[in-house]
Amino acid sequence: MRISARNTLTGAVKTITLGEVNAEIVLDLGNGVELTSTITRHSAERLGLAVGTAAHAVIKSSDVMIGVD
Repeated sequence: MRISARNTLTGAVKTITLGEVNAEIVLDLGNGVELTSTITRHSAERLGLAVGTAAHAVIKSSDVMIGVD
């Protein structure tokens, strides 16, 4: 994954809560640290996110995005 953002945190998907339009994704970053992000349900499905999936939190300006390799 090549991106312009310099701030990425890597972890594993801990929970996924699907809504009608959005999905809440909780990443386990290790050492008891968790990060929560809300993305569209379509994006969560397109990325193939599932509990245990390795994923990256990408932080740029005011946005936190989820990415997978």
